[in-house]
Amino acid sequence: MAKTKVYYNSACPVCAAGIAGQRGKLDACPVDVEWIDVHSDNAAAAEICGDLEFVRERLHVVDAAGRTRVGAEAFEALWALTPGQQGLARISALPIVRPLLRWSYYGVAAILYRWNRLNGRW
Repeated sequence: MAKTKVYYNSACPVCAAGIAGQRGKLDACPVDVEWIDVHSDNAAAAEICGDLEFVRERLHVVDAAGRTRVGAEAFEALWALTPGQQGLARISALPIVRPLLRWSYYGVAAILYRWNRLNGRW
């Protein structure tokens, strides 16, 4: 059975905290998830798109079927796997909610990316 791969950037303290919380919820489950930190393994970005800066800025999830999800859709994929968060995944997929979530995610991601660059985290 293929595993889900989560590509994240641990150099961002906000991102690292979010992943730690999500990882804690999923590590106790029978779901097979591989957590890949592109900050400590820059070459891992080539596995999904080749643009390290793009992967640093946005969460990426490659699901067990091999589909790559980015940003808000990546969170939706993780929530769908996480006990107690499947309802959140369903709500985030609603036609009214999805564009708002996507817009919010990309706005916050851009701000965090710039903040981390200004603070010399990479």
